[in-house]
Amino acid sequence: MRLSEPMLGVDTGGTFTDFVLFDGESMRMHKVLSTPSAPEEAILQGIREMGLEQQCFRMVHGSTVATNAVLEGKGVATLYITNSGFRDLLTIGRQARAELYNLQPRQLDPPVAREWQHETGGRLSPQGEVMQDLSAADLEEIRQVVAALKPESVAVNLLFSWVDSRFEQQIRSVLPDDVFISLSSEVLPEIREYERGIATWLNAWIGPLVDGYVKRLQQQLPQAVISIMQSSGDTIAASQAGTQAVRMLLSGPAGGLVGASYLGRLAGRSLLLTFDMGGTSTDVALIDAEPQLTSEGHIAQWPVAVSMVDMHTIGAGGGSIAWLDAGGMVHIGPQSAGADPGPACYGNGGAAVTVTDANLVLGRLRADAFLGGRMQLDCNAAYAAMRQLAQSMQCTTQEAARGIITVANEQMVQALRKISIERGVDPKAYTLVSFGGAGGLHVCALAELLGVSEAMVPVHAGVLSALGMLTTRPGRQLSRTWQGELLQREDVHIDAAFRQLASEAVTALEEEGVPAHQLIFERSLDLRYKGQSYTLNIEWSDVHGSAAEFHHTHESRYGHRLDVPVEMLNLCLRVRGEAHEIVIDKLAVDKAAVPQEMLKIAGESADVPLYQRDELAAGQQLSGPAVVVESVSTTWIAAGWGCTVDAGGNLMLSLN
Repeated sequence: MRLSEPMLGVDTGGTFTDFVLFDGESMRMHKVLSTPSAPEEAILQGIREMGLEQQCFRMVHGSTVATNAVLEGKGVATLYITNSGFRDLLTIGRQARAELYNLQPRQLDPPVAREWQHETGGRLSPQGEVMQDLSAADLEEIRQVVAALKPESVAVNLLFSWVDSRFEQQIRSVLPDDVFISLSSEVLPEIREYERGIATWLNAWIGPLVDGYVKRLQQQLPQAVISIMQSSGDTIAASQAGTQAVRMLLSGPAGGLVGASYLGRLAGRSLLLTFDMGGTSTDVALIDAEPQLTSEGHIAQWPVAVSMVDMHTIGAGGGSIAWLDAGGMVHIGPQSAGADPGPACYGNGGAAVTVTDANLVLGRLRADAFLGGRMQLDCNAAYAAMRQLAQSMQCTTQEAARGIITVANEQMVQALRKISIERGVDPKAYTLVSFGGAGGLHVCALAELLGVSEAMVPVHAGVLSALGMLTTRPGRQLSRTWQGELLQREDVHIDAAFRQLASEAVTALEEEGVPAHQLIFERSLDLRYKGQSYTLNIEWSDVHGSAAEFHHTHESRYGHRLDVPVEMLNLCLRVRGEAHEIVIDKLAVDKAAVPQEMLKIAGESADVPLYQRDELAAGQQLSGPAVVVESVSTTWIAAGWGCTVDAGGNLMLSLN
């Protein structure tokens, strides 16, 4: 899709808010410190600094509002309505224990306090038969409960609402107009009442916050057409985003995966192991041509059964705080210095030592080159904080800094192993792709620890999530339960069910201005052997073809197949529009750049060359140790590693 006006990708992170502007011919990058209490303030600041206040543009935004609200437990007052006898459903859950052998596990608060739970009639059987009607007295009682509690939102999760939604719709009809309403039959019309209930409650709990934030952003940017990134890697119009808050929990990280897969294709790499290290956290994922999706994700302790990119997140980023436990062992995170006060080296009064401070003390970060020189780092503050920690560790300042980097690297490589080796995937077949503002400082060490011999620091790696926003597509992920043996279904009936699902997506996307003829439809089924609890998602072809593919996939993943019927559980449909066309400028085949200066780096016997990334030429080769700086990030090429700059400006790293 060609652009008719400039397009701006905006990724709000815990420490920085990133901007990438594409005007149809060239790109411009920008970063500002985030404003967590009011994320729109950082966005407005960046737009002013980029000179876009009076200009019309399209904006795709990856927001952390939904994520932060869940992680911090700061949702709105929410009434949960369910069938009689099931008020404790969300509290009981699956009775799974996070620590199997802990005899005194930490008691978690229930998602919904008992006084905010309400039981009512309107119960259906699995076949949709009415077992208990929803009476006028039930509806009147709901009115009275709402009037007494005055909730900001209401979550309605009735049994088997995915078969027939009439009772949920009747409850909606008696609720006040100023209350945010979330119905399970609309949020996730699938079997499994607990997972459906959590998704419905999360959507209601954070929905008003997301809706209010998006509306404030639209009011303050009347010149912009705004879309919001969903956890699936597709976008949704801002006007529709508020009602789909649960689908925005991985909004920002999804942009990074979309950007990584896009640049990976341009570089001729389709198998990618991604490593996104920001200021607050690190996200890792596997990409096979495109980001992989899952409906078994989690946010905090809650399962999130809506479709989202499949990634693993740990609380270790550049701003993660280093601390000692009672035995004197170093730990990194999950606490973060954030944007305010930030790491000690930011000079804003932060006293805690962070991973960023350690990199500065070791000389891998340049104090006068941070954010392209727009932000001067305070070396004295970093050294003072590190000396204090070193005294507690009974070691030198540089030894303490190296220890912090070692522990941080080990935590991050464990996450990479979890997403690859623990799933039976050999990481040696993949290219490790590093991005995020802090990723380039650790990529060589992580590749060595993982046994990977090739890594890639893509062009614009420090703002890749924002760049990924520019390459996304408008889209929807829809699903619906239709349980039964697959081979007893008729192809024509399954095709008709997919057409019914598709009509909902087409209507929603046409409201965003996406023509129906541009839409791409991806159809799949959640299948399992009869009697199993979990499913595999298999592309739909026909009943016999999909069944055969399920047997093959099950055998390749679990090592065996069964001679039992294959059961269909859910219809899954992904509908997407066309991607926007953006251009990555090719580097000139020019005279190789020379080092800008030579640096003293802790642990290196000789001075280390420093290069400006925008001065490197296509085909230029570098040997580690070396430092490559750019306006939004820094790359540390370790000893024993070589680097070739490809035509697109990517740093292709290889272990010598």
